[in-house]
Amino acid sequence: MAEKLLPVKLDSYKPLREVVFESLREAIIAGMLKPGERLMEVQVAEELGVSRTPVREAIRKLELEGLVVMLPRRGAYIAGISVKDIADVFEVRAALEALAASLAAERITDAELEDLERSLVEITKVSDTGEIGTIVARDTNFHDIIYRASRNSRLIQIISNLQDQIQRFRMATLSRPGRTREAVEEHKKIVEAISDRNGELAAQLAREHIENAESSLLSSLKESVSPGYK
Repeated sequence: MAEKLLPVKLDSYKPLREVVFESLREAIIAGMLKPGERLMEVQVAEELGVSRTPVREAIRKLELEGLVVMLPRRGAYIAGISVKDIADVFEVRAALEALAASLAAERITDAELEDLERSLVEITKVSDTGEIGTIVARDTNFHDIIYRASRNSRLIQIISNLQDQIQRFRMATLSRPGRTREAVEEHKKIVEAISDRNGELAAQLAREHIENAESSLLSSLKESVSPGYK
């Protein structure tokens, strides 16, 4: 593995296999473990400071979640991402984000609107720092506020079920030079529409925001020609 994993921090409230699973899952989503990369039990166990048993159990769970693939007689590999995967996830997300923004325009409270404005300021501050982890966290928080403001628990649950894929793509998209600044400008327009209680415009802008993110990701993949994508 190109980057060395950090030893896990033991949590007395969680089984070790769960701690290992979360550590590997975060490394995959953050791009530390890249598509097509082999996941070797012995090496992972050594780097995380655990035995092979919880690593083996964690890999099985990652396979069930589609983040790892097991190849006969070859072992475990980080799952690649196909153009079809990207299209499917972004298609669903665009519809969900549009609905969330539309509902938020109708239902957002003054306190939540203030939180959204503050979130916009925070992501603007870090947009040119290159600190991708911080940028992704700020971007995630921005969208989470809109989800909560939709007051639709089913919508929030469906988006939550897509969170692993969304975060994986979000990391790749916002890593592309210039995309964060574009996203900030798109966020500003969405906030203005929600503040004006214009649900139709908020939905349109939210959909365009996700479509632009998809286009940026696909362009990035074409430029890198990464073997993990197909």
